[in-house]
Amino acid sequence: MNKAQLIDAMAAGAGLTKADAKKALDAFVSATTDALKGGDRVALIGFGSFSVTERSARTGRNPQTGKEIQIAAKKVVKFKAGAELADSVS
Repeated sequence: MNKAQLIDAMAAGAGLTKADAKKALDAFVSATTDALKGGDRVALIGFGSFSVTERSARTGRNPQTGKEIQIAAKKVVKFKAGAELADSVS
């Protein structure tokens, strides 16, 4: 499912226009991004939670040449599915 399909599904499910559904989705993405940038955790009960973790620096290998390279440390976004979401998928 891509963004346009998600907007269509949200509009149909909530009885909104596609424009309103797009505004709601954009607002959710913006609010989640701002919270994660600030170091907060975003938890949606039953769906899951988004958090930021630090990935430490490590040594990798270039698959074409076999030469070792250094991979820098960075922050990554992690999503952990909630119990209801996990149960409904499995």
